[in-house]
Amino acid sequence: MPPVRPMLAKLVRELPRSPGLRYEPKWDGFRCIVFRDGADIELGSRNDRPLTRYFSELLAPLADALPERCVVDGEIVVVTAEGLDFDALQNRLHPAASRVRKLAAETPASFVAFDVLALDDRDLTEEPFVRRRELLESVLDTARARVHLTPLTDDPDVARDWFTRFEGAGFDGVMAKDPDLPYEQDRRTMWKVKHERTADCVVAGFRWHKDGRGVGSLLLGLHAGGVLHHVGVASGFSVERRGELAAELRPLRAGALAAHPWRNWAEAARDPGAAAGRMPGGPSRWSAGKDLTWEPLRPELVAEVRYDHVQAGRFRHSARLVRFRPDRTPESCTYAQLEEAAPAELTAFFDEVGSR
Repeated sequence: MPPVRPMLAKLVRELPRSPGLRYEPKWDGFRCIVFRDGADIELGSRNDRPLTRYFSELLAPLADALPERCVVDGEIVVVTAEGLDFDALQNRLHPAASRVRKLAAETPASFVAFDVLALDDRDLTEEPFVRRRELLESVLDTARARVHLTPLTDDPDVARDWFTRFEGAGFDGVMAKDPDLPYEQDRRTMWKVKHERTADCVVAGFRWHKDGRGVGSLLLGLHAGGVLHHVGVASGFSVERRGELAAELRPLRAGALAAHPWRNWAEAARDPGAAAGRMPGGPSRWSAGKDLTWEPLRPELVAEVRYDHVQAGRFRHSARLVRFRPDRTPESCTYAQLEEAAPAELTAFFDEVGSR
């Protein structure tokens, strides 16, 4: 019975190649554990937030595809001809029921299964992964629309091909699993290799760390069309580094607001049409309750950062500071440097792509 904490993965830089490992694509969606008991189906999330009301269009396909009583681990994704659309997936988490129904019709979700935790009265979490996979293959009806079995291989070269060939389609990377691994809730006992690349960005501001001890994050910008757009933040600094950054950035704080390209962000927050470009600190339903105050810096410093995905013109996750680049000018930091892989064909995995 819910809740069940999903098993997690450790981030590694290189694809593990130990003999016998199994590899799967890493899906760019919402992790979801499906609980089915006859006519009752519940969609549970990683953080125990029920997803059932947001993705009710999956209940009928899951009822058709799953055995009568089971617990299955997988991912909810939104598939388009251009790839997996995480923006559309996030938009589905809306408080208004009418909006949820509208989006369900416009951007219906799919479910990708990759593990089974229980069948009938059998707890399978102590079974090795290869056995659980065999059982999942035997009970999942993959002919049903919008319910899929994730691809699996024991060939690291095939996994490497997935990693590169399907990046443009929105795949998040590759998972590696020990074939003898039991299902261990909330433990990082698998491995994940994610796409990472670097970019040179303008450091235009910062936020203090929540404990008040130094810099918590750097506000990053990229130029496009004569405007410095807010592209994301770099964070994850040690206590020592937070203090060092506060000292390093101090000279750039003097007079920073007078001619700052983001000085009107407060007006933009009240009226989205008041200023062009993306501004830091604007409220949204994703940032409700967060302290978004920031300190401006004269936009003269360039930082090389490591990032994974670009979504709607911004870094999806917090970037990581690699180094400062005194050899680069702020004006040279443009969106043109961001790598955009060409979308890959998804029909090999999702037959619903062609039906949109």
